[in-house]
Amino acid sequence: MKVWTIGMTGLRRLFRDRSSIFFVFILPLAIILLIGAQFGSGGAPEILVHHDGGQVATSIVEALEGVRAETSDDADELVEDVERGGASAGVLFPDDLDRILLEGGEAEIGLVSRADTPASVRQIVSAAVSAATADLRVARIVADVTGRPTSEMVPVVAGTDAPGIEVEVRTVGESLFGPNISQFSVGAAQQLVLFVFLTTLSGSAALIQSRQLGVTTRMLSTPTPVRTIVMGEGLARFLVGGFQGFYIVIFTLVAFGVDWGSPLGWIALLVAFAATGAAFAMLMGAIFRNDQQAGGLSVLFGLGLAALGGAMLPIELFSSGMRRVAHLTPHAWAIDGFGDLVYRGGTLSDVAGEVGVLLAYATVVAVLAAWLLRRAILRP
Repeated sequence: MKVWTIGMTGLRRLFRDRSSIFFVFILPLAIILLIGAQFGSGGAPEILVHHDGGQVATSIVEALEGVRAETSDDADELVEDVERGGASAGVLFPDDLDRILLEGGEAEIGLVSRADTPASVRQIVSAAVSAATADLRVARIVADVTGRPTSEMVPVVAGTDAPGIEVEVRTVGESLFGPNISQFSVGAAQQLVLFVFLTTLSGSAALIQSRQLGVTTRMLSTPTPVRTIVMGEGLARFLVGGFQGFYIVIFTLVAFGVDWGSPLGWIALLVAFAATGAAFAMLMGAIFRNDQQAGGLSVLFGLGLAALGGAMLPIELFSSGMRRVAHLTPHAWAIDGFGDLVYRGGTLSDVAGEVGVLLAYATVVAVLAAWLLRRAILRP
């Protein structure tokens, strides 16, 4: 009972700290949002199109590859949406496009873009126009030679099977993130690992403050053994990390639609990783005597391990040598586990190995931390 009381007291201290409002609740989600906006939906740009529903314009829109095309009813609203960043670009088709082209006339298709619009958008639109109007261009050439109307030649040309070059596309290897990953999924898993460990580690300063302010001494003056204090402080750090991770999972699931996969899988991973972070926080709280030292170094240590473990750059992009080095950190194992769940639809059995490694980290570090923390508490 006393262990639980000490643990809940440590969790309440998190909510009483005003800086937690930003670093615990706002900053992780802001970073996830920024990453998702930058690499959303696999990096596919969104294009708004305005047309009269004619066959040629519809065929061009259907031929757009590598983009998300949506129809806009009003041309002025389309331009305004692009200017405000609601879409990467906009395509404006003239009215009566089918009639103009079938009568042999020329038509201009407008492309609305901003300075930050990817250069590939113009090539994508040009390729779609070329592909969708190939039969029409051939029909116009035939019409010029035969003297027949272009509209009569289009169905004739369309039914002709001309020999050409056959292109075969093969996908070699496995996709890094899977075909159905939402725009926020990649950043969400990384930021969860980063902030769970960082938030938990920052609690090492609270351990030192409790000793400096005499809170630990007053607890020892009651019928409270040292092991109860150590276990309670460890539980407090664990609850802080668990709350941080649970908050990120639930909020990104509801607000951003991130699919975390098997609930049993991510809960097991979160529990194991929060326990690892709590063990490291106790270790730093036992080693240092100054809360400012512990607070500053915990941030440096947490960010360093996060960068090395793949929480800032996808570990899938690391070289084979760097991956081996990264797996010296608990972060890499946690990211591997969340990757199996989020990217590849794994289950609890698929992340059992990662959970086991994290629990081993937590056990070894916690035993050392408990021994050092006991000495620090009893130090005169």
